[in-house]
Amino acid sequence: MTGPGLTEFERVVLPHLDAAHNLARWLVADATLAEDIVQDAALRAFSYFSSYRGGDAKAWLLRIVRNLAYTALDARRRAGTTSLDDGTTADGEDHPAMQVPDAADDPEASLARREGFARLDRALATLPADLRECLVLRELEELSYKEVAQVTGVPVGTVMSRLWRARQALMQSGTEGRAP
Repeated sequence: MTGPGLTEFERVVLPHLDAAHNLARWLVADATLAEDIVQDAALRAFSYFSSYRGGDAKAWLLRIVRNLAYTALDARRRAGTTSLDDGTTADGEDHPAMQVPDAADDPEASLARREGFARLDRALATLPADLRECLVLRELEELSYKEVAQVTGVPVGTVMSRLWRARQALMQSGTEGRAP
């Protein structure tokens, strides 16, 4: 299918697929499921693109991804399957954060980096989904507070509160287990 609709969709929405995958990956903690969610989100975005009235396309797409991710999490919860908290996904593969290529030649630095990613992943996994999604959207996707509010469907004040609570929880988890 070609034409002006497809060309406009490619220009407006497709540049945000990496952000969509990143959000899906952090919400569902399963690389394969995240890919499925992004594919479904892109198809939905394309099918409803004629009703898109402008504005922030990234926030619009991420809202679709968020809704699909929560639907998938609910289905997975009902089915009784969950992701593992040991740096792997439900299918036993390394979590995407653990698959970041390392340019360092030093094995010690490589191990430290992998352990750091694993700690971050575990800390993020302990956060409730509403706090984790705000943190990912703001800090990793660098959306404004207003854009995070659009994606999550909550007021800006709630976004700010969730970010504060998420940051506090991460700082608390970073100090646990350390000698005073």
